Amino acid sequence: MIDKFGRTINYLRISVTDRCNLRCRYCMPHHGVKLLNHRDILSFEEIAEVAQAAMEMGITKIRLTGGEPLVRRGILKLVNTLGALKGLEDFAMTTNGILLSEHAQALADAGLMRVNVSLDTLHPDRYRQLTRFGEIDHALIGIEAAQKAGLGPVKLNCVIGKYSNRLDAQAVRQFGESKGIQVRLIRQMCFETGCFSVVQGGSGGDCNRCNRIRLSSDGKIRPCLFSDISFSVRKLGPEQAIQLAVAQKPAAGGVCTNNLMNRIGG
Repeated sequence: MIDKFGRTINYLRISVTDRCNLRCRYCMPHHGVKLLNHRDILSFEEIAEVAQAAMEMGITKIRLTGGEPLVRRGILKLVNTLGALKGLEDFAMTTNGILLSEHAQALADAGLMRVNVSLDTLHPDRYRQLTRFGEIDHALIGIEAAQKAGLGPVKLNCVIGKYSNRLDAQAVRQFGESKGIQVRLIRQMCFETGCFSVVQGGSGGDCNRCNRIRLSSDGKIRPCLFSDISFSVRKLGPEQAIQLAVAQKPAAGGVCTNNLMNRIGG
């Protein structure tokens, strides 16, 4: 698929849930967010239908996100279904790693190719503060399990901004280098102000090269993370929703008012 700016769209990010087992300060406000009713969240069958349609239209790369995708009950069933799709060249997941140690090998066996793990600090107290109650040892064990399972190249996503500092990012980068893991530094984003930047060590945030569309957990195809434009796959059907999203993909991200990170992923 080619959008009106000549960009090839071959990457679909799928948010499978708005739930998460952490409450990271840059993702969720202190009072939390209103969660979707279960009937409003796409079923695995609906997600698979969208993925199949997207691949028939030119998508070759799929990433599962959340919330936290590993808290979705039966997630291995979906991974197995998507992993079997013909023509899928890259199949990844973004996770906080807390549950990765118990699922890494099964994910690999089901067809997942690689993972990105969110890791913003190596200091246990700072990790607990940033995530509000997370234990960093669980994430580190998960990273090790992912490497052993062959879910590579494993990459680390490190958010830097209001709640992070230079020493945190430096420590995460050194840890990554010691483990042979690529570290991606991501500036803290703000939907209300349209604040985002190019990911250091990755391609996210580079609007001129953007090749992605997103499927939110409530069934909306979104052409841009920083846009209010969306099209319901339940109302329009997957193919038409995808076609409209690609046709209306903006040249660059801007201010948006109705996006929630826990519903559309990063």
